Amino acid sequence: MRRLGCSGQIIGAVGAKGEGLLYFPPDDKGKHPMKQTRATATTLELARRVLRIEADAVAALADRIDGEFLRAVDLILACSGRVVVSGIGKSGHVARKLAATLASTGTPAYFVHAAEAAHGDLGMITGHDVLITLSNSGESDELLTIVPQVKRRGGKLIAITGNPDSSLAREADVHLDAAVQTEACPLNLAPTASTTAALALGDALAVALLDARGFTETDFARSHPGGALGRRLLTHVRDVMRAGEDIPVVRDDALLPQALLAVTRGGMGMTAVLDAEGRICGIFTDGDLRRALESLGDLRTVPVSTVMTRHPRTIGPDALAVEVVEMMETLRINQVLVVDEAGRLVGALNTHDLLRAQVI
Repeated sequence: MRRLGCSGQIIGAVGAKGEGLLYFPPDDKGKHPMKQTRATATTLELARRVLRIEADAVAALADRIDGEFLRAVDLILACSGRVVVSGIGKSGHVARKLAATLASTGTPAYFVHAAEAAHGDLGMITGHDVLITLSNSGESDELLTIVPQVKRRGGKLIAITGNPDSSLAREADVHLDAAVQTEACPLNLAPTASTTAALALGDALAVALLDARGFTETDFARSHPGGALGRRLLTHVRDVMRAGEDIPVVRDDALLPQALLAVTRGGMGMTAVLDAEGRICGIFTDGDLRRALESLGDLRTVPVSTVMTRHPRTIGPDALAVEVVEMMETLRINQVLVVDEAGRLVGALNTHDLLRAQVI
C-alpha cells in the first residue's frame, strides 16, 4: 500500500509484512530533505530486509513446482530445434543468463532481444524451436509482438511471468508462475525480488533438464574447456608430459656422477634409468640421492643401479592429468614416468609441469 502527498508523490509505503517504509520526496528545489551522506545502521537493516524479501520470494516458488513445470521440461526435451530465450529490460538480462545456463548444461539455447526480434532477428527462430519469454507483468509489448509470429511458424512458447492472467500467460503453451508478493525496493518499483525469482525458476528449469539428459561432469567440462574444471577433465598426460630429448635418461651401468648430471640438466629432480634394450629398470630422484649420501661414502664410483628406485610408478599418455595428481598425492611422489602399451618410455612429468598446465 502506498500513501501519496497532495502533489502525487509517494511519501510512505507498507511492505508485504506490514513494516513501514518511509520515502521523503525532494523539495521544490529538487533536493532530498533526508538524503544521507554516509551509511548508517538503517542502511544495514534495509540491506537485510532486501535479502529476506528476496529469499522469501525464491522459497515461495517451491510450492509452485507442479505439473506445469514438468510440461515445460517435456516440451524442451522434445524440442528438435533450439531453445530461444527472450525478454526486455531487467527481464532481458535474466533471460540472457538463462540462455547461457541452458547452453552450458546440455540444452542448446541462445538469447534474442525482444525489440531486435521485431526488426529482423525473428528470422533466427524456427518452427522447431521453443521460445521462453520472461516478463514480470506478462504484458511487454515487444514480446507480445513476436509471440504470434513464432506460434504461426509452429514454435512452442513457455512464459515465465509474475501474472498468471496476463496476455503472455494466456498465449503460452506452458506458463511458469514467478509472482512475488512485493519487490525488495522500498518503493516497490525497481525489479528486485521479481528478477531474483525469475532467475531462480530459470535455474530450476535448467538443472531439471540437466538431470533428465544425464548430463555429466565430463559433459560440463567439454562446454567449459577454458575453465578450471575443463582443464582438470580434458587435459591428458600427453598434453602435459615432457617427451623426446626433454626426458632425462641414463643407462643402468652409469655411475652416480653421470646420473646427477642428467638430473641437473633435465630440471625434473629425477632421471629415468634404462637397460641396454631401452626398457625402464628404475628411476633415480633427489630422494634417492639423499638416501645414498646417508648410507654410502664416496659416491663417485657407485653405479646408479645400486641406489635407484626399482619398479617405478608409471602411467599411460592417454590417462587424464588428474589421475597423475591423485597418484602423486597418494604415493607422495613428485615425478612420474609415462609409458606406452608396450612399456616403452615415451614421456615424464613432475608437479611443476602440472602446475604450469593449471591442473593443480
